Amino acid sequence: MSPEDILTIFQNALNVMLMLILVVLIPALLAGLLVSMFQAATQINEMTLSFIPKLLVTVLTLMFAGPWMLGLLVDYTTQLIHDIPYLVG
Repeated sequence: MSPEDILTIFQNALNVMLMLILVVLIPALLAGLLVSMFQAATQINEMTLSFIPKLLVTVLTLMFAGPWMLGLLVDYTTQLIHDIPYLVG
């Protein structure tokens, strides 16, 4: 196994992790931005007001994007397992 193969495996792993993280993180960030704009407009400084919407958006995102995320992980793992003979020998 060459160093290029190892770097390719880690690069693909980082790409998969980045896609999985961004799918959940971007909607939560947008929800936090909207809530903070609402708080700034109404001058309400309640910590739970920003936590609950972000939690709900994160749970809804995981419910809708969960099958895609699981499929992405399964595809990456399957490809990695199929590449073992090439990488070893």
